[in-house]
Amino acid sequence: MENKKYLIPGETRIGHIHLKVANLQRALDFYCGILGFELMTTYGADAAFISAGGYHHHIGLNTWQSKNGPPAAKESAGLYHTAILYPKRKDLAIALNQLLIANWPLSGAADHGVSEALYLDDPDENGVELYWDRPREKWPKNPDGSLLMYTQALDLRDLLDEINKS
Repeated sequence: MENKKYLIPGETRIGHIHLKVANLQRALDFYCGILGFELMTTYGADAAFISAGGYHHHIGLNTWQSKNGPPAAKESAGLYHTAILYPKRKDLAIALNQLLIANWPLSGAADHGVSEALYLDDPDENGVELYWDRPREKWPKNPDGSLLMYTQALDLRDLLDEINKS
């Protein structure tokens, strides 16, 4: 039998994340009230499950071990950020507009060649990336055919102009 390196199936997806939060209502106000996720169900008074489009849950939020606790230290090991993939550039533009209406601060905004991304922290200082992927055929490539990913400034005005396009 040939000793071949296992590769996970290409159709595999990350199903959901589950975040520890200090205040469940504050987290719901952010994820549902600003980002637009839908509350699917609560689990007692200490957990909630939210989604996009009626899925059972994309994000779980709980205070089981973290109620009224401080944010995790930035210098410690753990989750760097949760990345939320939007289907279209216009959807990312609408999300940016929602953040501006809520006066929610961004920590960054970048064009990565393969994607455009907004970076921010949730109320518990968990990193959040909101992004959309360019179509694969438009991903930049190096001369050897490998992906050419980079970090350049994202033109937020140009992104917001996407809202008024048909």
